[in-house]
Amino acid sequence: MSKDKSVETDGDAAKGGKKKLILILAVVLLAAAGAAYFFLLAPGKAAAEEPVPGEVVALEPVAVNLAGGGYLKIGIALQLTEGVGGEGAAPDGSKALDLIIGTFSQAQPADVTGARDALKEALEEKIVEAYDGDVMGIYYTEYVTQ
Repeated sequence: MSKDKSVETDGDAAKGGKKKLILILAVVLLAAAGAAYFFLLAPGKAAAEEPVPGEVVALEPVAVNLAGGGYLKIGIALQLTEGVGGEGAAPDGSKALDLIIGTFSQAQPADVTGARDALKEALEEKIVEAYDGDVMGIYYTEYVTQ
């Protein structure tokens, strides 16, 4: 009889292992289905449309004292989105100029010359965020270091 019980427990263990495996697979599949629904098919979540470029507004250049000595004279132009800034109603450039001063006044002269593109990307990200979708990019119009 003891042999029969051991055979039954081995069979039960195998059945229990299969049940656990099936349960784990079911949970993983449900989680994957939920993630796919959330990221791909979520209702009310429209695909982000690319903004359409509008007019370009040039700002007056500003001289910024650099952290390690020297200065940078920088001018930028704001690439507005379509429908913003028509007939003299361009957004105020004060936010952008403040962000320029804040970004570049902390930079070393070596950063200004060597990491120019990285600084531009950081500045552009800050400006686009500050203007809440009215600005989609920036262009350097002047960039002189000393």
